[in-house]
Amino acid sequence: MVDVVDSATRSRMMSGIRGRDTKPEILVRRLLHGLCFRFRLHVRDLPGKPDIVLPRYHAVIFVHGCFWHGHNCHRFKSPNTRPDFWREKIGQNQSNDEKTRDALLAAGWRVGVVWECALRASNKSAEGVAQSVADWLRCDTPFMEQRG
Repeated sequence: MVDVVDSATRSRMMSGIRGRDTKPEILVRRLLHGLCFRFRLHVRDLPGKPDIVLPRYHAVIFVHGCFWHGHNCHRFKSPNTRPDFWREKIGQNQSNDEKTRDALLAAGWRVGVVWECALRASNKSAEGVAQSVADWLRCDTPFMEQRG
């Protein structure tokens, strides 16, 4: 299938997609801050530079976009243009996510993942997701995942 825009326009559009400070990430940060959690952002010393680091709870939280991390939900649709490239790209992202999670767990950190679809699901409000994350932070479970 031919792309509907020229390559220069597509390149400009794709370069505007950020890897940090995304809307879902900012929403999670705002909600956690409202629940009186204090955290650090994108700590370079930790594997994968987690989106949110809560040293007091020895926990990290990643806010994953469903497209870029290949989540099996209604928000993910594999592109028809250059399918081999995208399959490899998203597969590599998933592999990196797994390696990062394993390295953090091995180092004694607790790991949480909040998917973009969990924040946008009509049956689960963003406040409900934040409350679930807060409950996880207060317990001792090593891994948590919030799906839509």
